[in-house]
Amino acid sequence: MKAIIRHTGLALIFGCFLLSACKMGKDYVRPALPLTDTFRGSNQTTDSTTIADIPWNDFFTDSMLTMLIDSAIVNNYDMQTALKNIEIANQSLRQSRAAFLPEIEAQLGGTNHQWRSRDFYGSPSSGWYDQEGEGSPPENLFMYQSQYASSIGLSWELDIWGKLRRQKESALAEYLQTFEARKAIQTSLVAAIAEGYYNLLMLDAQLEVAQRNLKLNDSTLQIVKLQRDAGEVSSLAIQQTQSQMLVAASLIPQLEQEIAIQENSLRALTGRMPDSVYRSSALMDWRMQGAYDAGVPLQLLVNRPDVREAELALRAANAEVGVAQAYRYPSLTIEASGGINAMLPQNWFNIPGALFGGIISGVTQPIFAGRRLKTQHEIAKLERDKAEISFQQTVMDAVHEVTNALVMIEKLNEQYAIGEERVTTAQLGVKNANLLFKSGEATYLEVITAQSNALNSELDLVSIKQEQLNAKVALYRALGGGWK
Repeated sequence: MKAIIRHTGLALIFGCFLLSACKMGKDYVRPALPLTDTFRGSNQTTDSTTIADIPWNDFFTDSMLTMLIDSAIVNNYDMQTALKNIEIANQSLRQSRAAFLPEIEAQLGGTNHQWRSRDFYGSPSSGWYDQEGEGSPPENLFMYQSQYASSIGLSWELDIWGKLRRQKESALAEYLQTFEARKAIQTSLVAAIAEGYYNLLMLDAQLEVAQRNLKLNDSTLQIVKLQRDAGEVSSLAIQQTQSQMLVAASLIPQLEQEIAIQENSLRALTGRMPDSVYRSSALMDWRMQGAYDAGVPLQLLVNRPDVREAELALRAANAEVGVAQAYRYPSLTIEASGGINAMLPQNWFNIPGALFGGIISGVTQPIFAGRRLKTQHEIAKLERDKAEISFQQTVMDAVHEVTNALVMIEKLNEQYAIGEERVTTAQLGVKNANLLFKSGEATYLEVITAQSNALNSELDLVSIKQEQLNAKVALYRALGGGWK
């Protein structure tokens, strides 16, 4: 008989371990992605290098810009929130790991005192009456029962169907998501500060152009006034020349306003109060690097934080399918409790009932729960499908962003070459118009037209320069750079 019990116990233990090897749901497999070998507009073939691998403090060489980015990474409020989200997810991950351990509860020093009146259970069998019937219950309340108990209880759910393992897998994916979210915020932050700084340099350059043209227009106005005094031109010439000068003058306060707002925006990104921002270089001093390696589209799965975050969301949703499925199967729990029912240690082993204990095991199988468990399982599968669609969409958007950035860089380079030639021609036109005007061979209208063309061409060239720098930043961000 003992042998049968022993073998039966071993069989049950072996069966539990065998069942614990089961795991609901399918393991994650990356879905097929329609990625090409190269980006459109890229000369790369299958080169493994990419500018995303360059740390941001090597990609950006301006000393003031790097200081702004470094300050933003530390002080930006979105970055600080992202770090707190990582800590929150870490707590959830620890909780999922602790789910494999039994739950233990202790009750120490619990007492139970009961008082009864004289009318309680007032019969001879209550013990207050002796055998001769001469006893009587007390007139006042008396202590009926005094009990002292300390106990420890244990409850443990065996992970038969891998529910706890799938929950841990989901929690781990969500934890890693927070890291990718932080990287994505840093990438966007680095790009936003770089673009803001380049915009600030562009505004400085445009302000310089406006101030230079204002002086030139003022010089022309003085010449026209002398000619008017000499009777060579009418007052209309003065009015038109002055109107042209006011166009350049009106740009100055407008640009100064935009400069102040852009400085405040950069300070806000760095978590600082509004103030001016020092510039360590001028926009036109920047020399564009000839080419950057975009790498291959497959590298977006490694470098782009938002792509990695979307795939981790898919992993978590895939694990949740297994969790929802496991809830439809039996759960095996073991509960044990034990303790003492006596206050004094010398009574623990002398009085019957002073020590107590028990163990309970049970299997719970849901039979009918109003279709709730099946609904949760079906919804989990649909949520997984949605996560897969979102992952594929994120990859597609990333490829398009890189492609657009490559096209922008190529075409802006062509625009800049044309813009430089246009500025050279316009400046030469202003010089010749002034010489001809002073010699009386050109009218003031020709001078005004030449100066207007020069102003517009120089402002446009400055804008193209800034767009070139921003296009490089856009490519850097689109490839997933900036978080390293």
